[in-house]
Formats: sequence, C-alpha cells, structure tokens
Amino acid sequence: MPKIVDKSEEQKDAEADVESFHDDLGPFVVAAETTRMAMVFSDACDPENPIIFANDSFLELTGYSREEVLGQDFNFLMAHGADAEAVATIRAAFEGHSKGGSEVRYHRKDGSEFWAGVFISPVRNEDGDVVQHFASFVDLTVHKREQAHSRLLIDELNHRVKNTLATVQSIVWQAARANSTPQAMREAVETRLFALSRSHDLLNRKTWQSAGLLDIVQDALEPFVVTGGRASRIVIVGDNILFPAKSILALGIAFNELATNAVKYGAFSNDTGSIHISWVVNATPEAPGLSLLWQEVGGPTVTPASHKGFGSIVIERTLGHELSGDVHLDYPPEGVICTMNIPIPVQSDE
Repeated sequence: MPKIVDKSEEQKDAEADVESFHDDLGPFVVAAETTRMAMVFSDACDPENPIIFANDSFLELTGYSREEVLGQDFNFLMAHGADAEAVATIRAAFEGHSKGGSEVRYHRKDGSEFWAGVFISPVRNEDGDVVQHFASFVDLTVHKREQAHSRLLIDELNHRVKNTLATVQSIVWQAARANSTPQAMREAVETRLFALSRSHDLLNRKTWQSAGLLDIVQDALEPFVVTGGRASRIVIVGDNILFPAKSILALGIAFNELATNAVKYGAFSNDTGSIHISWVVNATPEAPGLSLLWQEVGGPTVTPASHKGFGSIVIERTLGHELSGDVHLDYPPEGVICTMNIPIPVQSDE
C-alpha cells in the first residue's frame, strides 16, 4: 500500500478549485465524476504532479480507495518498477511537449498489472496559467493480450511455414535423386505433397495444436482403404497419443509411403493381404517412448530390393530425423515390417 502523503497548502487550494467546479456544477467535472473512463486531476504547481481528484472509474480500475490515491505522485502506480521511458513520456506530456497519448504498464493495489493509454491535458486559470492537469486512462489490457497473442500466432505460423517448406524441399530433392524421368519425378512429388496436404487438413481440424496418433494413421490410410474392400483388411491397435504439428506432418508422409508400397507390391496388391498396426508406450520416467509396429501379412512373397528406394529413404531418414527416433524397414518373405521407436512428446498444459 502506498504511503499516504500529507497535502500541502497548494494541493489543498488546487483541490478546493476542483471542488468549486463541482459546486458550480461545472459540466466537465460532473462528466469526469460519472464517466466510465478512469480520470484524475493533478496539481500542476507541484513538480511531482500529485493527484488531487480521482473519479470512481479510476478507483475501480486500480483497486485503491480515494483516500489512498489523493496526494500521491501521479506515477505512483509504477512504484513496483518504473519504466524509465514511460516516466519520460509522461513528464513530456506534463510539460506540453507531447500531443498524443502514452501506453503505460501500471500496477493495481493487489499487485496485478494492467496496461493503460494515458492522455494528459492542461487545465488553465483565467490568466492562462496551467494550474492542474487532467488525465484520462483507457484500459488496454485486453488489447495488449490480444496483440501478444497475435505476435505469437505469427511467429508460430512462420515456424510452421518454414517446416513445411523444408519438408517440401526434402521431398523434391529426394525425388530428383531417385527418379530418372521427369514424369516419374512428378508423380513422386505429387503423391508426397498430397499426403502432406492431408496432414495439413488434419491439423486445421485440430486448430494446429496437436493430433492423436490413431487419428493420424486413419487419416493417412483413408485414401487407400475406402475402395477394394481394404477397410476390413487393416487392424489398428493403440491409444490416441497426442503428437505436435511437426511430428504429424512427418508421420502422415511416412504412413502414406508405407501404404503406397503396400498397394504396389505388398499386402494391398492382392485380395488376401492385410496390415496390422500397433503401438505400445514404454513408460520409463526418464524418457517415455513409443514402439510402433507396421506389419504386412498375406501379401505376395517379399523380395528385398537391391537398393533403397525413394519411399524407404523418406521413411527411415526423414521420419527418424523429424521424430528424433529410430525407424527401420525389414523385408522378410512374409511381409514388410516397419518398426518405429520414438520419444513421446511432452504435452503443454496451455
């Protein structure tokens, strides 16, 4: 609580002038008393510009009583750590060197912070001398909060765009290395960009916060299982563990690669094959992780390729890097197996 300062004779005289305005039903003072905008008068005869009048809106905004406010230095609400730039701006306004308002961070009686736009105007006597200053306060707290939130969203958007562009760059670069003809490269890039687009759609539905692993798998596989009766040939077992946006994009592309390979050469290339996807959580306090298994059965006999294809590189290198985990592809004759051992992201409470 601020120290209540004894009023000087000059302060008392200045306060008496304000009271005389009230007694004479001066419309400006009456309006100041009843308006919803926080307002004060200060004594211009004192270099500290002590407050000699405060309306109810100012008291409601700051949490102080009228007795605690009257006589205080105009800047007493900055007492917990005055902003030198804000103090200089207010001083310039009192000296008549500033025409606009100032945005100042203040403290209420309970210690909570609020932002206010402060507008200071002189009050002159009949001789034209400045005897008081009139100040109004516009609560900008919500505006500042929204402004900070907007900056956060812009920063987050920039981060996501950079991640997406990096993913696209990687897709194009790897497709160029793995495909010998422009047509093959085009098809490779278009397929991966379509998978990336589906992951973006999923994130939009989740407001770009996070999405569950079960949702990610189902969304990535939907184009492959909606036809040919394949929906009944896929089994997914696991809890819907949340992953952040960056991981969702990488996982979506990886499951698209696995499903594409299954349609071309694996369990979805005939009428009898099936795919089993399951994951379990390794609950270790130090670093909880997730072990995921993609296993194809009942498809044609698998013959390992003589060299790693584009899809294998995307799955093992890109996914492993993006998720900071280990991803391996194996090709036993019974069917392709993909194992992922990845850390479980820590979820924020916000």
